[in-house]
Amino acid sequence: MEKKSDGLDAADRAILQLLQADAFMTTKEIAAQLGMTTTPVFERVKRLEREGYIAGYTALLDRRKIGLPMLVLCEVWLKEHNRDFLLRFEETVVKLPEILECLHVTGEYDYLLKVAVRDMDEYQHFIKEKLATLENIGRVQSHFVMTEVKHSTVLPVAGD
Repeated sequence: MEKKSDGLDAADRAILQLLQADAFMTTKEIAAQLGMTTTPVFERVKRLEREGYIAGYTALLDRRKIGLPMLVLCEVWLKEHNRDFLLRFEETVVKLPEILECLHVTGEYDYLLKVAVRDMDEYQHFIKEKLATLENIGRVQSHFVMTEVKHSTVLPVAGD
């Protein structure tokens, strides 16, 4: 099979798609779906793990069922943009459990945070007692998610 510029061939891509859909699939189940034998599928999965294409396996939780129904996108502007301030901000926010994602972005603001909390009171506490206490915070703007139209962890790995 021909490998693409990312080092993956069609079988690798198919394996990644199947594992993204169901990480509990056994080697035997994957092999049956792909019309392959188990040994080459097992070896491919191990290589994909070793080479970092598969970064890990995890259980995806429904945040609503575990008491975190409020999702907020939080734009953060920093007062200063030198390397030390950026690194300190990043080192601190990765430790805050309410923050699901922190993205350093271009445009009007510096960072976009995805925050999950129980309710408005908990979000207010997060802003006042955690985020606002960080040095170099210039401004914060919050967007409360009304409807999550699409949420996916599946990356497109199909050919082309």
